Amino acid sequence: MRRLALFVAFVAAAAAAWAWWPGSGGAGGSFDVDAMLAGLQEGVAAPWQFAWIVLGTFALEDPTTVATGLLVAEGHVSAAVGVSALFTGIFLGDLGLYLIGRLLGARLVNWGWLGAHGSAPRRARLRAWIERRGWVAIVASRFVPGTRVPLYIGAGAVGAPGWRFALWTCGAVMIWAPVMTAFVVLLTRAPGSPVARLLSVGPLGLLGAAVGAFVSLRVLTLLLTRVGRCKLAAAVARLWRWEFWPTWVIYLPLVPGWLRLAWRYRSWTVWTLANPGIPLGGLVGESKADILRRLGGGSRDEVSEFERIEPGPDARERLEQLRAAAASRGWSYPIVLKPDAGQRGSGVRKIANDAAAAAYFDETPGPVLAQPLCPYGEEAGVFYARVPGDREGRIFSITAKRFPVVVGDGRSTLAELIWTHPRYRMQAWMFLRRHPDAGWTQPAAGERVALAFAGNHSQGVEFRDGAHLNTPELAATIDAVARRFEGFCFGRFDLRYRDDEALKAGRQLTILELNGVTSESTDVYDPSNTLLRAWRKLLEQWRLAFEIGAAHRARGATPPTVRALLTTIVTYYRTRQVPDLSD
Repeated sequence: MRRLALFVAFVAAAAAAWAWWPGSGGAGGSFDVDAMLAGLQEGVAAPWQFAWIVLGTFALEDPTTVATGLLVAEGHVSAAVGVSALFTGIFLGDLGLYLIGRLLGARLVNWGWLGAHGSAPRRARLRAWIERRGWVAIVASRFVPGTRVPLYIGAGAVGAPGWRFALWTCGAVMIWAPVMTAFVVLLTRAPGSPVARLLSVGPLGLLGAAVGAFVSLRVLTLLLTRVGRCKLAAAVARLWRWEFWPTWVIYLPLVPGWLRLAWRYRSWTVWTLANPGIPLGGLVGESKADILRRLGGGSRDEVSEFERIEPGPDARERLEQLRAAAASRGWSYPIVLKPDAGQRGSGVRKIANDAAAAAYFDETPGPVLAQPLCPYGEEAGVFYARVPGDREGRIFSITAKRFPVVVGDGRSTLAELIWTHPRYRMQAWMFLRRHPDAGWTQPAAGERVALAFAGNHSQGVEFRDGAHLNTPELAATIDAVARRFEGFCFGRFDLRYRDDEALKAGRQLTILELNGVTSESTDVYDPSNTLLRAWRKLLEQWRLAFEIGAAHRARGATPPTVRALLTTIVTYYRTRQVPDLSD
């Protein structure tokens, strides 16, 4: 989208400039694209055309390819000049990317997917993979948007042979330049072509023709490879698979209902009183350690042990604090570390050793919550609510979580397995960030590869409606735990458990954390759920928050001002230092 936006801006500026240029017919005259291009041809000899196209590929390769195709189609640049200039510019640009990696390789080990995840063994595997299958990867990267820059820089950084890289990319560009130019020419000259008609309309027609050719070129490159077709399928499926929409898009239609609740309860902020024992009810920035402590963490079987690692710039001191806590409690690696005030599963990592812990403390200078790895393999979110004065609370919803796993076939890379999976392709960008060597890692046949550890939808976990797990026994267990925390009435317990039967019995479960008033009834993200039903459930959740908050207000609690609420939110997001990527 950013490339398309830059391209649109460039073409729009060029069209506007020509429309108002003396003698162009602008400012009241008629716009003639042919006259403009003919003037360009007369004023620019072939060597200069060649040079401008080469320079254009360095700045915006795809738009330059489209523009060259349009010029060749209209006869204002010869096919020989256009194709040879595209080949030269693209080939030199590819070599430049390789040289950047080669010359700055030592510094690039801390960049992107060659960084924290780019250990020496992984970089060695990348080099071996490039030497073994490099020609396939380099040719394919021409047709899979977003893969070329990291692959070419990575090839240089890991020391792949330069002569092989030059040979492979030369062959790839020799295919790419003439094929893409021919595609734009055919698209323009085809009978009844909308591109040709748009070119004769005026500045907006030129813009439309250029954008149409650009989009067609991008779609064509995606259709030519299996991974590209999967990327296109994911982009199209996102239109109706609403569970992957941005949060603000899902919640925007709920604003009128929320305003109606605020009017009914005569307050903009009374809902924050749903949990008077948590600052602002658990809006943002609440301490997970404080909440677990008030639930009896470490002293009760149902609540996970924990240790709060205090903030500070010295990772070694914080590592010693972790080691002391682990020794006193009998913990061993792996240990789970997460921000003490994180949101939406951000920064949850399974730490294997002291080095990984020290690296995490360097990345997360704020307070950190440490917990032993729970032995139970299943995870759920149990949303609880209790109106003050009621004898017992109730389970509002249960979310069963399915962690993403792919199974190797002995032929496909991990990236290919992700992209070809009908669900995982929807969040492939997340999985590929988490597994930076996925492009050259080839799982063995039958090998299972876990793609996510943190049980959050935004981190790649599938949410299912777990209403079948709701039993009186489980409700009694959750209610008993919730009542230990004076001032808590509304929120979601995230817990791990042995199996479904144990959870139904309210046994063999461990509460990992408790989220407050802004936690969601996440069962709404069940893929089989409709958006309308999800909206109804979320509005009912907010109605409960307002009702419980109003009940606490009637007992003497005072809701915060809107200014105090906004100040807290802005301060939190301005000052937080939380890694967004989790294991």
